[in-house]
Amino acid sequence: MHAELIVDARNATGESPVWSVAEQALYWVDIPAQRLHRWRASDGQSHSWQTPEMLACIARQGDGSFIAGMQSGLFRLSAKENGSLACSPVAAVKHAHVDMRFNDGRCDRQGRFWAGTMFLDMAAGSPVGALYRYSAGQREPLTAQLTDFIVPNGLGFSPDGRTMYLSDSHPSVQIIWAFDYDTDSGTPHNRRLFVDMNDYPGRPDGAAVDADGCYWICGNDAGLVHRFTPEGRLDRSLAVPVKKPAMCAFGGAGLDTLFVTSIRPGGDLSDQPLAGGVFALQPGVKGLEEPLFAS
Repeated sequence: MHAELIVDARNATGESPVWSVAEQALYWVDIPAQRLHRWRASDGQSHSWQTPEMLACIARQGDGSFIAGMQSGLFRLSAKENGSLACSPVAAVKHAHVDMRFNDGRCDRQGRFWAGTMFLDMAAGSPVGALYRYSAGQREPLTAQLTDFIVPNGLGFSPDGRTMYLSDSHPSVQIIWAFDYDTDSGTPHNRRLFVDMNDYPGRPDGAAVDADGCYWICGNDAGLVHRFTPEGRLDRSLAVPVKKPAMCAFGGAGLDTLFVTSIRPGGDLSDQPLAGGVFALQPGVKGLEEPLFAS
């Protein structure tokens, strides 16, 4: 299956693609560059905004703004067409260690925002990462709901919202778990092995869930995006022309396009000149509209 390059973005770490149905546009972030990006399907034009600190994950709000996981906490971002970006704090986080930031995040089907944290030096392998939940109007400080991760990643929710998926993408772990998810309280429980990615090519990175309930996960370092059934069986693997696909998201007019962001590492890139780009595939299945944050 051919992967079409839609933006030669050269992102250092392209993450958190989110499709805006209202705008028919794809948003994503470049974490170390501290930038929010947008690509419009109507004219193929791209635009970007600078943020005051590293930006890792985003979710849309009903008014067109975003809730975002950054370094020091959660923020509300309002991107203007003139290139300006309004950034206001929503909830601070007390990290378990200095030199941490948020990483992967998204809303559950009820509109609560979930995001995980990690130690900036991934090579250190410090299990100080945690997963946090934030609901509209929440006044108490962010409290870790799940702990002891090195790089929490691959967050996703089944179409009915009753299953939550989460991975740890560190090379020493590479496990994807499934949880039963209480949609009323927003509480995961009954953690169990979903997929051991040590048995498949690539480390588990960012993920998406399609309308059939299948779980798509980027195989970082392998140039693949894998689709697993709800039973944890590998259904197919799609190739992209870069080694480090980072996260995928469904979008397009029919929600039948799979967008994939990627990472541009340092060193010789002669064998992957498009690294850091954003790609589009036609996987033959449809996705789900990403839930808005219930503000």
